[in-house]
Amino acid sequence: MQRRVRSVRVPAELDHLDLTGVIAECAKYLRDLESAAMLTSQGDRAAAEALVKARQADLGKRIGHKVWEARVKYGEKLRRDQPGEQGI
Repeated sequence: MQRRVRSVRVPAELDHLDLTGVIAECAKYLRDLESAAMLTSQGDRAAAEALVKARQADLGKRIGHKVWEARVKYGEKLRRDQPGEQGI
């Protein structure tokens, strides 16, 4: 039986995550999956598998970079909001 998720806690670091960019990357990945399906239907299974394998690695790298950018923005915000050391 499937359980429903009532709430999700998102780390504050991901508050600055570019969701539009993440969705765009996923859309590109879906287009590549459609291309792989077409290659498979045309009988070129090896090319389809290579395309999916390469695109999965690329998707992970790109999404990871977006998460890293969000973390950097969060860190910059924390540094800006901290009171500076004065008199030193």
